[in-house]
Formats: sequence, C-alpha cells, structure tokens
Amino acid sequence: MTGEQGLSSLLAFTNPWEIVLLLAGFIAVRLAVAPLDAAKRSRAYSLEFIDSGIIAVLLIFCIVRPFALQAFLIPSGSMHPTLLEGDRIFVNKMVYFTRWPKHGEIVVFHAPPWADPQERDFIKRIIGLPGDRVAVHDGKVFRNGQPMDEPYIAEKPDYDWPTDQFAILKAGGKPMPLIHDGEITVPQDMVLVFGDNRNQSNDGHAWRAMGSDGNSYPCPFVPKERIIGRAMFIFWPPGRLAVTR
Repeated sequence: MTGEQGLSSLLAFTNPWEIVLLLAGFIAVRLAVAPLDAAKRSRAYSLEFIDSGIIAVLLIFCIVRPFALQAFLIPSGSMHPTLLEGDRIFVNKMVYFTRWPKHGEIVVFHAPPWADPQERDFIKRIIGLPGDRVAVHDGKVFRNGQPMDEPYIAEKPDYDWPTDQFAILKAGGKPMPLIHDGEITVPQDMVLVFGDNRNQSNDGHAWRAMGSDGNSYPCPFVPKERIIGRAMFIFWPPGRLAVTR
C-alpha cells in the first residue's frame, strides 16, 4: 500500500486574515485609482473592474467556498482508475446538509487521526452505511451477505477483512463486538470508505489504532460529521472532463 497524500484545496486560504489582506489589497488599489475627475472614463473603468473583484472575492470566500462548492487537486493514485493524479474536481458541500451519503458516492472528508495523524483531506468511496455488514474475501467486497458489483475498481482486493474479533470507534476507545462471523457492522453516525485502487489505498480496511486496553484493533470508520462533501465532476484537464461515478 502506497503512502496516502492529502488532497490540495485549490484557492485554499487557511487563515481568515489572508482573505482580509486580499480584500484590503483590492480596496487599497481602488482608493489609489479613485478618479479625481469623474469624467475620466479610463479610471472609471478601472474602478468598475476593482469593484467586481471585491464582490467576487466576497462571494467566493464567504459564501461559495465555505458552503457550496470547492475545488480540489487529486495528489495520489488511491482512487485509480476513477480519479488520476493531477485531476481537479469540484466537490458539492451542500448535498449532505439535507440527506445522508449513499452507497457508492465518492466523498471528500477530513481524515480521522487514526487514518492520518495530520488529519488531511482524503477522498474515498462510500462502501458501508450505518447498519451495513461488510466483509472482504475471495477477491470481492460483500455487503449484507451479497457480493458488490464494482466495475470502477483498479483490481480485485488481495486481502481478507476483517480478521479480528473486536473493533474500536476511535483511538483509545473501548473494544466493541462489531465483528460477527467475519463481517463488521457499521455503527450509527459513521461510514465505511474504501479507495477504488483497493490494494494501494490507505482506507478503512487498513486503519488500526490502540484501544483502551493497549492492544491494536481495527478502527475503520469515518464519523459522518467529518465528511466535507460529494465529488461531483472532474473539470481539469480538459481531456478528463467527466462526472464522477
């Protein structure tokens, strides 16, 4: 399994002061070119352009990016062949305000600490929802006892999972009997995610953490509140333009 890289958010401003400074720059330029004579048309055009820039910044960083749509760059091959390194995608951040994720949807989420100590943004496919029983054996993923039809994967999984008797919901948590007859049950308010490149993905089947008794256990789930949104489509490069499925 290759090392997982976090997604890069395009036009990412992680510090609110960066946005303030950007707006301040626009406003400073606007004041600098404020027409001394309103009849000077070229300066009026410049002011109109700068005003449009200020409005665009406010819309993008105060409304669109936090609540509606965000662009990400795919940095690794964990979602081959669906998503390739260098693909740029748009993520719908509003869709899960009104409903739960569905089976098969590709989601971006803040990786839990048991998946990535840096808690970077990951992208994976929804395999299990609360109450689902999931297992991997004989080169297939089984959900609720039925083999899943997965034409999107790079290759069949070369592992069996789970192989333990207990699992935990968070690092340092109490071991719980979530595993019965070789199947693991997805708990309430959590999801199970796998990468399409099953054998080269840092995903739910590989995540482990220390339990409260000091032993290592599977810790495969993502809390629903960590999901950022659903990947909608690839917008760059032009030859890769497609809806993500």
